[in-house]
Amino acid sequence: MLEKIIHLDKEFLVFLNGLGSERFDGLWLIITKQVYWTPIFLLFFYLLQKKVGWKNFGYYVLFTAVLILLCDQTANLFKNGFQRLRPCNDEEIKGIIRIVKSSSSFSFFSGHATNSMATTVFTFMILKKYYKHVYLLFLFPLIFAYSRIYLGLHFPTDILTGYAFGATFGFICYKIYQKYIFKNA
Repeated sequence: MLEKIIHLDKEFLVFLNGLGSERFDGLWLIITKQVYWTPIFLLFFYLLQKKVGWKNFGYYVLFTAVLILLCDQTANLFKNGFQRLRPCNDEEIKGIIRIVKSSSSFSFFSGHATNSMATTVFTFMILKKYYKHVYLLFLFPLIFAYSRIYLGLHFPTDILTGYAFGATFGFICYKIYQKYIFKNA
């Protein structure tokens, strides 16, 4: 059963990765770096601070930093435990996929997907009562994580597992944040 899942995962990667073209490689290399998302982050920080105030925004920043640290370390623990090769290093498929970027670290599961989903869920849970279209936040982890497949760095299951862990951690972080904020209100 596991072998069949891995086989389907590789087939799906080959399909998704094959949708790319050299013309857009530069764009996806920009998308995969968090620093280029800074203007969007700053916009949401502004919208958040405007609704929750400086004190609670400070707590938000602290909780987000801890959340990212926790997600990153969990992803690294799994990567070193499973030691799954990245698509760009997998002998079975590296000759048939587009490799736009290489990495020598392991693949399972994606820290990019975990961090982006965790912070998005956490932020969404806080902002959903203030803004009608805040669900658009979820475009960030979708686009950001797809960039990892496009570049040849992650399999779809790396992304989906990262999403599951990230959503779980983000929701738990929100619940703790909520209790802490109400306790200190």
